[in-house]
Amino acid sequence: MTNQKLYEIALTLVPGIGDVNGKKLVAYCGGAEAVFCEKKKALTQISGINNKLVKGIGSKDVMLRAEEELSFIEKHDIKPLFYLDQDYPKRLQHCHDSPMMLYYKGNADLNAAKTIGVVGTRNITEYGKYVTEKIIEDLSSDNVLIISGLAYGVDSASHRAALKYDLATVGVLGHGMQTIYPAENRNLSTKMLEKGGILTEYVSGTRPEKENFPKRNRVVAGMVDCLVVIESALKGGAMITADIANSYDREVFAIPGKIGDYYSEGCNHLIKTNKANLLTCATDIRYVMRWDVDTKVVVKQMRLFRDFSEDEQKVMNVFENNSVIHLDDIIVGTDLTPTKIASVLLSLEFDGVLTALPGKRYQKL
Repeated sequence: MTNQKLYEIALTLVPGIGDVNGKKLVAYCGGAEAVFCEKKKALTQISGINNKLVKGIGSKDVMLRAEEELSFIEKHDIKPLFYLDQDYPKRLQHCHDSPMMLYYKGNADLNAAKTIGVVGTRNITEYGKYVTEKIIEDLSSDNVLIISGLAYGVDSASHRAALKYDLATVGVLGHGMQTIYPAENRNLSTKMLEKGGILTEYVSGTRPEKENFPKRNRVVAGMVDCLVVIESALKGGAMITADIANSYDREVFAIPGKIGDYYSEGCNHLIKTNKANLLTCATDIRYVMRWDVDTKVVVKQMRLFRDFSEDEQKVMNVFENNSVIHLDDIIVGTDLTPTKIASVLLSLEFDGVLTALPGKRYQKL
């Protein structure tokens, strides 16, 4: 590991820093190491950075703990992913409150072409188990990455179904990698390392405290193209994850249930309030996500004879070797105003050069 990784880890360990302020410091100073080299007076001029934070940045204890963590991840073959790294989940990267650092162990592509989150109650019913396995079985031909939280109930059922039907699956933890919680899922997590993996934003030694899991839910919601809620009461982790997914402009799907069933009330409420698409089979996901569209067919003949304007060319240059780009990357990659970009994107989409995808993303056809 490089010194750069040491400083990146150290930055996340500064007491009270938070992900938003941490990224703000990196943007201002030009890198994690530069934050620790910057003059204290300059740091205090940054909005949101107080003297207490600056004192923490200069603490020797922070660097010592970072060295311990670096040794731990090297020993256990864990990969640290800073939010600016190429392998960091791109979908999550665009969420303003995404973790500065993730710790990953496994072999799945966290930037797979199609990713689905599956969440729900820990008290899964037999019907819930059947529906979970059926939907994942039907998605096996789509080569999707299944992401969940490695908890009891729906989470465990989704991971097991993914492995059964040869799909990669990643479990997002609410604690450090020194353990697996619940302990009953240790064997499952080991199998997931063979085709998938486990992921956390927490350093080693972090216990599975109650307040960690809502934060864990935002990682699940941010990493996926869409979120599936299998069974849920009106309140609980799955409903929190669905709300976060909606705030991230992710598509949400929910399995409808019988009126009065306690663990269907949440799903029915999401559908009733237009916060989730009704889900009865995998085809519903393909239709809404436009995975059933053959992009080669939708490209219009007009494209063959079309020349790009100067502004259109600027937008197309952002794609380079990438077929899918987030709107934020287009804004950053051009000197055009948001209004102008919207106009150019609409023109390119109309002529079959680009197509809009859920989550403010565009695909080059």
